[in-house]
Amino acid sequence: MKRAGLAELPLHPGRCPPWLFAEMKRLGGAIVKLIVQEHGRGEFLRRISDPFFFQALGCTLGFDWHSSGLTTTVCGALKEAIVPHEFGIAVYGGKGRASRRTQDELQDVAEVFSLSSHQVESLKYASKMAAKVDSTCVQDGYQLYHHTFIVSEDGDWAVVQQGMQGRLARRYHWLSDNVASFVEEPHSGIASDHLGQLVLDMTAHESEKSRKVSLDLVRDSPNSLTRLIRGSEQASIDQYLPGHQETLVLVMPTQHSIMRLSEVTEKALRRAYELQPDGYEELVALRGIGPKAVRALALVSELVYGTRPSWKDPAKYSFAHGGKDGIPFPVDRRTYHKTIEIIENATQKASVGENERKKAIRRLHALL
Repeated sequence: MKRAGLAELPLHPGRCPPWLFAEMKRLGGAIVKLIVQEHGRGEFLRRISDPFFFQALGCTLGFDWHSSGLTTTVCGALKEAIVPHEFGIAVYGGKGRASRRTQDELQDVAEVFSLSSHQVESLKYASKMAAKVDSTCVQDGYQLYHHTFIVSEDGDWAVVQQGMQGRLARRYHWLSDNVASFVEEPHSGIASDHLGQLVLDMTAHESEKSRKVSLDLVRDSPNSLTRLIRGSEQASIDQYLPGHQETLVLVMPTQHSIMRLSEVTEKALRRAYELQPDGYEELVALRGIGPKAVRALALVSELVYGTRPSWKDPAKYSFAHGGKDGIPFPVDRRTYHKTIEIIENATQKASVGENERKKAIRRLHALL
C-alpha cells in the first residue's frame, strides 16, 4: 500500500452553495466516467491519489482553489455522483461522523462488487491502517477528521483523508500499489507550503532501525520498558532531539509539567509484550498503541541504543471555471454548463464504438 502524496490547505469559513454542489456532482461524475472509459478504473484511482490532480479537479469543479473545504466537498460530490454498478467504483466515508461509518459501509462492498469476505476484511484493514499511520506514525500535529475510501470492483483502493491543526488543514492521499508495508516509505510525493520543523516520521527509511529497536523493546520485559519510558516522559521529545539540524542546540524551558505514562498506553505496551508482534506494522495495528506509545518507544530507542528516527516533515498546485468565493474570478455558470454538456456528450458517444469515441475525444480536446 502506497501513500501517493499530501497537500496542505488553509481553513476557510462558509458552505458550498447548493447550486454549485449540484453542478459539481454532474461535472465530477462526467469527468470520472470519461477517465474510466478512456483509461480504466485503476487509472482513476491512481489519479485521485495524486494531490496535484485532486487539486486541479477541485479547481475545475469550481470550488475554492486553496481551501480545506475543497477536500470534503469534492469527496462528497464524488460520493453522490459515482454509481457503483455503473462506474465499477464505490466511494465510502466522508467528514466527521461519516468517516467513522467507513468500516460499516465497507461491509456492503461484498454485495456491491461480489468480493470475497477475505477481500472485504483486507479493505477494512487498509482503511483502518491508513488513518492510524497518518495519526500515529507521522506525528505532524494534524488531527484527522475526514476519511474517504474509494474502492474498485477489482479490489483496488485509494484513500483521501484530511487533518486539522489550528487554521490549517493537511490532506493525505493513499493508493494500493503493490507495497507490502504501511510503515515503510508509503509516500512518494508531498505538497505543502508549511513544513514542520520537528515532525516524527516513523515511516521514513531513516527510521528503519528505530522501528526495529522499538519492536525489540516491546518484546522485552514490560517492567523495564515502562520504567525507561516513565523517566523519558518528563520532558517533550523535541527537547532532546533537534531534528536534522547539523548543529545541536539544547534549549530547556523555564517551566515544565511532569508527564506521566498513561494507564491506557501502559496496558497497550504490556498487551503487545504478551502478543509478541512479528513486525512494526503489527505493533502499530494493535489497539491502544497510539502516538504517545510510538513516540516514547522512538525516544527510548535513541537514548539507549542511538537509533535515531527521522525528524523531517514528509510534506512536498489550475483554474477552469472560477472559485466559489470569486477568486480568481466568480464561477462562470454558462461555461460550467457547457463543459458538462461537452463531457456528457463525449461519454455517451463513446459507447457507439472506438472510432466515434476517438472523434468525440478529439472534439472535446479542441473545444477545451
